[in-house]
Amino acid sequence: MFKNKDDINKIKEKLSSLSFPVNVTYRVLRALLVFTIFALIALGTMGLGIGVGYFSSLVSTLDVPSKETLETKIYDIERQSKMTYDDGSLISVIKSDLVRTPVDEKSISPLIKKALIYTEDEYFYEHNGIVPKALARATISDVTGLGGGSGGSTITQQLIKQQILTNETSYTRKASEILLALHTEKFFSKTEILNAYLNVSPFGRNNKGENIAGIEEAANGIFGLKSSEVNLPQAAFLAGLPQSPIEYSPYNNDGSLKEKFDSGLARKDNVLFNLYREKQISKKEYEEAKSYDLVKDFLQPEKGQNAENSFLYHQLYDEAARIMMVPLYEADKKSKDEVYKSQELFEHYFDLAKRDIRQEGYTIESTINKNIHNAMEEAVQQFGYILDDGRPLLLETGSILMDNKTGRIYGFIGGRDYQQNQNNHAFQRRRSPGSTMKPILAYAPAIDQGLIGSETRLADFPMNYKHGGTPVKNYSDFGSNSFKTTRDALKWSLNIPVVNLYSEMQGKVDPKAYFDKMEIGLNPEEYGRESIPLGGTDEGLTVFEETGAYATLANKGTYNRGYTINKIKDKSGKVVYEHKSNPVQVFKPATASIMNDLMRDVLDSGTGQAAKEAFRGSNLAKADWVGKTGTSENQRDYWFTASTPSITMSSWIGYDDNTEMYDTWNKQNMVYWSYMTNYVYQRSPEIFGENEKFTIDPSVKKVKVSEFTGQKEGPVKVDGGGTVNLRGSKTVTSLYSGDYAKDSTFRFGIGGTDSQYQNAWRNFGRGGSSSTEKPKTNDSNKKKPKETKKDDEENDEETDD
Repeated sequence: MFKNKDDINKIKEKLSSLSFPVNVTYRVLRALLVFTIFALIALGTMGLGIGVGYFSSLVSTLDVPSKETLETKIYDIERQSKMTYDDGSLISVIKSDLVRTPVDEKSISPLIKKALIYTEDEYFYEHNGIVPKALARATISDVTGLGGGSGGSTITQQLIKQQILTNETSYTRKASEILLALHTEKFFSKTEILNAYLNVSPFGRNNKGENIAGIEEAANGIFGLKSSEVNLPQAAFLAGLPQSPIEYSPYNNDGSLKEKFDSGLARKDNVLFNLYREKQISKKEYEEAKSYDLVKDFLQPEKGQNAENSFLYHQLYDEAARIMMVPLYEADKKSKDEVYKSQELFEHYFDLAKRDIRQEGYTIESTINKNIHNAMEEAVQQFGYILDDGRPLLLETGSILMDNKTGRIYGFIGGRDYQQNQNNHAFQRRRSPGSTMKPILAYAPAIDQGLIGSETRLADFPMNYKHGGTPVKNYSDFGSNSFKTTRDALKWSLNIPVVNLYSEMQGKVDPKAYFDKMEIGLNPEEYGRESIPLGGTDEGLTVFEETGAYATLANKGTYNRGYTINKIKDKSGKVVYEHKSNPVQVFKPATASIMNDLMRDVLDSGTGQAAKEAFRGSNLAKADWVGKTGTSENQRDYWFTASTPSITMSSWIGYDDNTEMYDTWNKQNMVYWSYMTNYVYQRSPEIFGENEKFTIDPSVKKVKVSEFTGQKEGPVKVDGGGTVNLRGSKTVTSLYSGDYAKDSTFRFGIGGTDSQYQNAWRNFGRGGSSSTEKPKTNDSNKKKPKETKKDDEENDEETDD
């Protein structure tokens, strides 16, 4: 190849001339490589130190929980609360933000577990809570913005994020997530972690449009199956939901099926491929599951349970919230007065309490008797026609049946039809009470303070209100020109006598003190209004307040606040609230027994006769009923409330827009009340105490008084007429709670002018009396009212009954 030795030498020389730069380059590169390696090691070590330091700074403020605390938080699963009747039977579950039914791990199909693991966390059984390379990939993606958002979160991390941390994106939250995931893996088994995840994770919506969480509700709400019963394609679909539950759900928020299921079905196919790739299913199983018609398995839409569309549901929910808000505002060192006087504070704590009730799995045990409440609702449907007067607007009603001795409410009617009108006429709507105000605001306080007895004379002469000058009117006249006994004035519900009485009470009796004890909410300035005993209030009373007041009289003057909730238990069964009675003595027992004696006449022979007559043929006709009718101005409200020694039942009727009713609808309301009461009696006769009787309390003072004056017998000096000696005249027994009857005087009654008394004495001298025959009542001719009428500028006159 080479011609001679010289050529070879020349080549050697040439190569020799080239070896120097090559050697130098090699040595330089080797030195650079060594330096780079050492530099990278140094930088890596330094970076690792910086990283560890940075990580430590991120979690420095994190309070690492103990195993017990971690367990509590991880298994803090939102549960539905429920409300029950007094016998423990279900009224309704409380509508929650999430519907969830936790199950144990044995109740979940292995197909679901595999599908979830090989889709969400393929190294689940290998890692200790985190996967470093996945974290690194996610971190690089976050820092550089390349590669799109990447998961990097294990099932354990996802569980921590859902149950303990928030969804905010920050390095601090991520560092806390990593640390807590490591602790979780240290304390809990893989089985426990997986089961917790499957019970807490959101799974979209069900066929009722409800938001669902937990695998059991997902299987049931989408396929109508238990989570242990699903097949492979169904399991794959369910396992794919947690990534984007609303997008992949087959249902809209009203429970209707979506027009397209492409994204959810594609996600299902992706889950199936993961199982096939990891050799968890065969190719045949994969192909069959992929081609399976899953859409046919989706449940058809249906309406959710509608128990929440009822007066009962909302009454119990609201009362439970008022109960459960107490510890919330007390924890913030707020008083009840402070909270209830501030609408903002009240709404804040009320909403917090409602949220807790929705989420915490409480059992609300009510006082409501299922048989009684259902009977009342059935009675409204069956006898509501009695109230209808041919007009298109529905005549509304509100009723409450209460136990006198405890305040327990057995049942109530909030209105005719919740679907049409959601106003709760039993507990929330305030209406003018009409003449039902007379016993509780005027007669009972006056008797309690010894101002009057049962035979005290009250003036019933034409008169005008002091403020405004308009005439005070009885139902049928402007006065009978006579003096009425307390008994007759109440029995016939006369307006003029009670206005005179209330005027006499001013400065002597504090009616507000009595109403405050019974928790009746009137504005303080209303107590000085002349027409207030006729029901002339600005806003009125609720049926709840009135029922409680009459139950107080039936319970020997002792008030017990009405209630519909007996107990509240948490999800572990611990009692967190139990009703405790707080009896308040409002009236003396003597006063209460006198009032019941007077109000018995209302039903036996007064304005309430129609109610008792409607009992004809029923055992309830023999019961000892006491009560009062009420009619507001221009027949806008009709009331009837009556008691036995055991229970009190109230009924109000009227239009929400204050349309006037026919004047005979007062009788219709009493008949309706009687029919409903008898309907309840057929179901639960034991609560009525039909054989019990109201008795005169031993402390009542029984005093013989002149039938003419209502005062003690004796000589009376009459202006311009000398002296009249009443001794030997006819006497009657007057019942007193306070002071004894006074000696007879010229002005023997309450109200009236000197000339009216003078005429009465002249009449007595001619053998007459101070009283007249019974007045006319409004149970006579039917009068057609105007369809609507605006409230008077001054609500200073109410009609009697």
